[in-house]
Amino acid sequence: MSDEKKVAIRRLSTAKDMGKFMADYYYELDDAAKDDKQKIAWCTSVGPAEILRGMGFLTYFPETHSAMLGTTRMATDLIPKANAIGYSPDICSYLTADIGAFLEGVTPLSKVFKGIESPPKPDVLVFNTNQCRDVQDWFSWYGEKFNVPVVGVHSYVGVKEVTPSHITSIARQMENIVEPLEKVAGRKLDMDEFKHAVTLSRECSDLWEKCLAAASATPSPLTFFDGTTLMGPAVVGRGTQKAIDAYKLLLAELEERVDQGLGALEEERHRIYWDGMPVWGRLGMHSKLFGALKANVIASTYCSSWIFSALDAEDPFNSMARAYTELFIVRSDDYKEQYIKDKLDYFNVDGIIYHDAKTCPNNSNCRYGMPQRLAEETGIPSLTINGDLNDLRLLSDEQTKTNVEAFIEQLEEN
Repeated sequence: MSDEKKVAIRRLSTAKDMGKFMADYYYELDDAAKDDKQKIAWCTSVGPAEILRGMGFLTYFPETHSAMLGTTRMATDLIPKANAIGYSPDICSYLTADIGAFLEGVTPLSKVFKGIESPPKPDVLVFNTNQCRDVQDWFSWYGEKFNVPVVGVHSYVGVKEVTPSHITSIARQMENIVEPLEKVAGRKLDMDEFKHAVTLSRECSDLWEKCLAAASATPSPLTFFDGTTLMGPAVVGRGTQKAIDAYKLLLAELEERVDQGLGALEEERHRIYWDGMPVWGRLGMHSKLFGALKANVIASTYCSSWIFSALDAEDPFNSMARAYTELFIVRSDDYKEQYIKDKLDYFNVDGIIYHDAKTCPNNSNCRYGMPQRLAEETGIPSLTINGDLNDLRLLSDEQTKTNVEAFIEQLEEN
């Protein structure tokens, strides 16, 4: 493989704007945590954040904290702390790393943002199990620790077609959490504020979708590894104007690159699709690994998880129910296979990387024959990487490097 120091990867200047967005977001939460008048809700990353904004809550998303535990490589040492109190090493390493950090009284926030010593304490925790059941257990643990209410939405799995019965069920659950949230907020849900948040979320979603779609250009102006950090505002800033402003800047830079024919890599010979979670503690390493082989990982199922095209302020509860039930992660294998096939065509992909994340079965789509079926149907080869989102003990860097190099050689031969 080429010397990693010589890998030419063009960095996006607006990445600094995204960094400032995240800093402002965490400092606002930290300031609010010191003000008893401002209520704070913890919310899962695809939970009903718009409802919370309609009641004036500031919203904290623990999954972003866990991802930071991964990127700072703190997670691996903290996971055993949660294992020691009864959490299996086989369950979500977001959960175990985050609880381990709480038990040890440490946070990556203090490393990244000067003056922040801990995540903000919650007044209420709100989950949606459309990702997995782990989020319910995760939030319930904190509910007991902080002695605050925990409310949630119980979603579906293996959904082939989203039906009216799905929508009705989820929408009613969302409506039912309003009253307990109002008790915590000390105010009623403001329907105008709620609908405005849905409008802003939809605009944010549309802009983020356009940013990701820019990768369909040849060469691609961004990489999957860029996307995993650039998606921050789409996760924590849904329902805010600030997230929209951030993505307008990003989209303008990406469109400028496309117009100029500038790719994220100095030379792009192969275009790769990534299915599953990133390995947070190896983003830089993996970016350089593929870049040195002139292979651009241009798109992913993961980064598209915050595209909610069904959101409609005129019908907020039902449209949220649809948007949060159309997610890739909750769909049937038939749906997922067709989705990926469409993306392979759209992005003109040469090969697929499947990440089999040990502790994240819901976001690992390579365990029931999907890679083989898609390879037979499309003729596009694939490679499965064994690892994890946060627990680096489950990843062999040398084996990953060897397998990726062999896979790219296979693409060269093709």
